[in-house]
Amino acid sequence: MARVKGAMMTRKRRKKVLKLAKGYWGAKSKHFKMAKQAVMKSGNYAYIGRKQRKRDFRRLWITRISAANRKMLSEIAIADPAAFTALVEQAKNA
Repeated sequence: MARVKGAMMTRKRRKKVLKLAKGYWGAKSKHFKMAKQAVMKSGNYAYIGRKQRKRDFRRLWITRISAANRKMLSEIAIADPAAFTALVEQAKNA
């Protein structure tokens, strides 16, 4: 039975990491050890970023909706003051 060496899988694994580190600055894209660390770190940042993106969009949507509601209220106040005062009274009662 022939002896199996691990060179092929090792090379494959290293090439995969170096491919992910392509475009990184300096030795982080050339040396396997540094590239591996950089790829792991960037993976963590990407994972965290996927969660933060949802938070950021939610904040943006809430801000936009609030601004739109304020704009509509000001339009009502300008166009129909009687209806606006009725709305204000209803809000005070609630």
